[in-house]
Amino acid sequence: MDDTTLRTAIAAADGDDPYRALRRIRAARTDLTRELDRAEAVAVRRARAAGSSWQLIALALDVSRQAVHKKYGRA
Repeated sequence: MDDTTLRTAIAAADGDDPYRALRRIRAARTDLTRELDRAEAVAVRRARAAGSSWQLIALALDVSRQAVHKKYGRA
């Protein structure tokens, strides 16, 4: 998602069609979440390759060691 898409979705909230605004915001949220999830997965793989422990990664993500290991342990 580029910055323009996000700004358009946010600006739509002030538009005349609230339904259209809600759909744009929802789509932007979905796209942004997907991109952030991908970036997080890459960062976790890089951290593990660099020797970081699951505990250190969990601390950085503010989750439990078990949660991060369950989500990324297969990677």
